[in-house]
Amino acid sequence: QVQLQESGGGLVQAGGSLKLSCSASLRPFSIYNMAWFRQAPGKEREFVAIISWSGRTTYYTDSVKGRFTISRDNAKKQVSLQMSSLKPEDTARYYCAGTRYWDTTPDQAITGSYDSWGQGTQVTVSS
Repeated sequence: QVQLQESGGGLVQAGGSLKLSCSASLRPFSIYNMAWFRQAPGKEREFVAIISWSGRTTYYTDSVKGRFTISRDNAKKQVSLQMSSLKPEDTARYYCAGTRYWDTTPDQAITGSYDSWGQGTQVTVSS
């Protein structure tokens, strides 16, 4: 099981940028497909993005396409989420999650089972 710790959240004005990072403490990080989810107050948890274990395949929810970029560094055991052109509706607690099993389909990325979750980091976008 991979233990995860997010960082990089904060308060930013609309149109601004933030970079979230997620560090894994256990091996083997490189076999995990890594994803970001978010949850706003009073709302259900929402899938944001996923990157395959190799880094070759990514998938984003429509609302963040073109604004967010997910990346990973297996040597450093980190996954990042670069967020640009932020909107107030991006305000949420962001969680990283890992899964060993992803068939690269959007459906499984969104609804599949994830082995590990971090505690989350808060992102607040002011208008």
